[in-house]
Amino acid sequence: MTLPSRGATAGLLELATSVAVAAGRLLLGSGGRPEVVATKSSPTDVVTEADRAAEALIRDLIGAARPGDRILGEEGGETGGAGGQGGMSSVRWIVDPLDGTVNYLYGLPDWAVSIAAEADGTVVAGAVFVPRRDELFSAALGGGAWLSRGALDPRGEDAPQPVRLACNTGVPLDRALVATGFGYAAGRRLIQGEVLAGVLPRVRDIRRGGSAAVDLCSVASGSVDAYYERGVNLWDIAAGGLIAAEAGARVTGLHGRPAGSSMTVAAAPALLGALHDLLASLDPERDG
Repeated sequence: MTLPSRGATAGLLELATSVAVAAGRLLLGSGGRPEVVATKSSPTDVVTEADRAAEALIRDLIGAARPGDRILGEEGGETGGAGGQGGMSSVRWIVDPLDGTVNYLYGLPDWAVSIAAEADGTVVAGAVFVPRRDELFSAALGGGAWLSRGALDPRGEDAPQPVRLACNTGVPLDRALVATGFGYAAGRRLIQGEVLAGVLPRVRDIRRGGSAAVDLCSVASGSVDAYYERGVNLWDIAAGGLIAAEAGARVTGLHGRPAGSSMTVAAAPALLGALHDLLASLDPERDG
């Protein structure tokens, strides 16, 4: 496997951040209560016209800049890869145009645009833009994780400088603030409630923000100590997972498996070990 050079990765990250901000602007400007146009896994798992419009914009912008790349999006599946002048590209973009659609629908701030660039199966660049907070989280593989504010209101030399992120360390399980999320199917929610009942007495408290991408960035920034969730998709965690990892967190599944839909857990290494063991004892990878 040959990963892109540092310069090439920087170019991918620059594209990811600029496209994420453009999509965030579009979503902010849609106005009014968004129209629900479809549902997915259940009647509460909604798609708005804004989801589709944002993904269309992202596909157009990435396609114009890098026509040979593949794009995997939540709403449109995987497309592209026909190859440009240099033939087939090894880069695939993993896109969630609107992570936290229910928050967006209700006017809550924790929703995000998530864009990651994967090269030969490894995520090498990621951007998560939270428009209502004007927070742009980003990371390149081996380059650390960063938070920039002011993307919606550029001020040149007066713009706030990016801040390097580091996850919280030295936090024991019983003092940990833990973020989580829930699925949409009733049977899965039933089990997730049982697991939550086993976790809650063992930690400081629980937070449920409504966006996996934002939760992972919250681990990176130290706004929470840890995160776990069953049922996330690749587009939910690709960019945020890299950002959390570059901030010093471990991002994994249970029992040595990679993070994914069965389970995703993120925290500083020592805390992750304790949280992993607690979760494993509760048998969370099951559905009711």
